[in-house]
Formats: sequence, structure tokens, C-alpha cells
Amino acid sequence: MSGQTKRYRHRVRDEKELKMLKNRLHRMIGQMNGIEKMIDEGRYCGDIIIQIGALESALQSFGYLLLDEHLHTCVVDDVNEGNMGSIDEVMELIKKIK
Repeated sequence: MSGQTKRYRHRVRDEKELKMLKNRLHRMIGQMNGIEKMIDEGRYCGDIIIQIGALESALQSFGYLLLDEHLHTCVVDDVNEGNMGSIDEVMELIKKIK
């Protein structure tokens, strides 16, 4: 995020949503730690690659979850206020998480 201004949500996430996001994030951190352990143990490359694929899938799913939330909150708010620039931003975000 170097060179970019930090931006914050207009709406605060509720505790249930925040907990769900953090739980998913912690599971992915656990997967990464598991991959590191597999490397340290000298595990079979194919098994490690399978775990990397699972982590990539989890990250992509997490990204799409956040994108869905972004569309239904921030983007809707912006469009309702006449700020159509959010549409272009969403297209760029989709390209980044594909």
C-alpha cells in the first residue's frame, strides 16, 4: 500500500461479521504455518503444493467475500451519493483477486 492514502469504511462492521472475518483469516494463517512445518519436515513436494492450492483457494474466497461486502455497502453508498468512481474501482479490485 506504499504511496497510497489509507482509507476507512464508512460503516462499521458488526461484531459477528468481524469475528467471522478474523476466524477465516486465522485459519489461513494456520494453513501457512502448516505449509512451513511441511517444508521443515521435508514433506513430499506434491503434498505441499496441494496445501498451497488450498490456501490460494481460501484467500480467493476471502477476497470475494470482502468484495461482496464492499459492493453491498461502500459501493451502494457511493452510487447513491452520485459517486460513480466506485464502479471503476470495483473492476480493478476484481482483476486483483481473480
